[in-house]
Amino acid sequence: MQNLKNRPWYQFYKQDESIEIPEIPLYRMLEESVQKYSDKTAIIFEDEHVTFQDLKDQVDRLAGAWLELGFQKGERIGLMLANHPDYIICYYAAQALGLTVVQINPLYTPRELLQIVNDSQVSYIVGDPKSRKTILDVNELYPFRYIIGSQFEDLHSEECKTLDLLIPFSEPINAPVEIDVREDIAVIQYTGGTSGKMKGAMLTHYNLVANVVQSLHMYGENMVRGEETILAATPLYHVYAMTSAMNLGIHIGAKILLFRKFEINYVLEKIEQYQPTFFPGVPKMYISFVNHPAIKDYRLNCLKFCSSGSAPLPVEVLKGFEGLTGAKISEGFGLSEASPTTHRNPPFGIRKVGSIGIPLLGTDCMIVDEQNNEVSPKSIGELLIKGPQIMKGYWNNQEETHAALQDGWLHTGDLAMMDDDGYFYIVGRKKEMIIVGGFNIYPQEVEGVLYEHPDIEEAAVVGIPHEMHGEIVKAFIVPKSGREIDHDELKGYCYSKLTPYKVPKVFEVRDTLPRNTVGKLLKRLLVKEELEKGEKE
Repeated sequence: MQNLKNRPWYQFYKQDESIEIPEIPLYRMLEESVQKYSDKTAIIFEDEHVTFQDLKDQVDRLAGAWLELGFQKGERIGLMLANHPDYIICYYAAQALGLTVVQINPLYTPRELLQIVNDSQVSYIVGDPKSRKTILDVNELYPFRYIIGSQFEDLHSEECKTLDLLIPFSEPINAPVEIDVREDIAVIQYTGGTSGKMKGAMLTHYNLVANVVQSLHMYGENMVRGEETILAATPLYHVYAMTSAMNLGIHIGAKILLFRKFEINYVLEKIEQYQPTFFPGVPKMYISFVNHPAIKDYRLNCLKFCSSGSAPLPVEVLKGFEGLTGAKISEGFGLSEASPTTHRNPPFGIRKVGSIGIPLLGTDCMIVDEQNNEVSPKSIGELLIKGPQIMKGYWNNQEETHAALQDGWLHTGDLAMMDDDGYFYIVGRKKEMIIVGGFNIYPQEVEGVLYEHPDIEEAAVVGIPHEMHGEIVKAFIVPKSGREIDHDELKGYCYSKLTPYKVPKVFEVRDTLPRNTVGKLLKRLLVKEELEKGEKE
């Protein structure tokens, strides 16, 4: 910690403040919360309540069943489930046995699933009705040792087991296995990156516990153990919800108000009913809130703390949400390789809208140029991060590990800037930066201007190859309901806000933009479509 005290952001922490990361496995967090909050509600799902004691009983019985079936420490188990209490039960049962959880989107195609299971050598997989057909199709090419069904009613055989039969009729484990928290891999989180090729970030028990403790410290006195209700509408198979909703919720004895998926009207109804206090959301959800015609009719001021992750949050969306609800959004930054959170606007420091805030306690950062030399404040370069939450490496991929981790520093591939106070700003991805006439253009800046336009609901800006100029700027626009986009007016609006070379040369109006299930914009698909158009011409 000594070297961090010279960093400009350290002034916002309490004097001589440090953070102690407990050397405990993930399962211990559940054990400790059961000791303190056994009769309190741990999960609310479709109006059904599960107490901490009930949760641990089911976790231990499932771990006992898996142990009886021969599951062994270090083996990989895929969780291919939409949000459901079964996800949390399976996750912690796996941690009790020292299995490595491979988190998998239940909407993945057989090709995508096959790529992951081949790479990570998954032995067992848990699926739900959404992923069932894909799992069974892949099982023909890649035979799983066991398939475990969640919410399956008609699948129970020698190789296929169902949770509703395994849990009630099994003996609980006597004790969890011994875990080397700094070495044993708790989770392999696959990330597509800008190339689209999946890489599995290896997150140890220490990494994940560290990020929970760091996050709790950053939320400060706003978060009261045993008293919070977390609105969990982002998918638990995504690293952001895994840490900020599930693991944090278990650690502090919170109620996890869990949603199968984000349906705006149903979510608003349950907010009104259960009055959650903390919401780790994503930009698409905040956009939905802001554009809901009856948002003022719901009591969203119960949300004393909101965070935004997975993608940049447009400033106009943040201002709109806060103005309509009275709830505050703390912007931050994270990535799968960092468990995931690295930065957050702190409640105990200055709040700078548009900034990702300061590094979490125990995290070091710097901005470097192309030669890896640290640059001065207010200069743009690549963001490098070091801390206890940084991954062990990429599974079965030494080449990518060496490229990403150098001398303990994670090279994020994100272009950023730090101001004089130590607050950081993301300006874009290195691979998404557009160069026109020798000038660097950062899509996020142009998108920020477009989001300020009263007729625009969503925007995405990309660079398109061009014979004469090398690249041109193109903007994809989704108008607000009932609005029409006047292209000439929009171009004039952009000229009034941006230097001419940054103004998009082409605007395309669409009904929707391509996003993944977490709500992250998939710009590479837009670029791919443009390249394919060019080939046809």
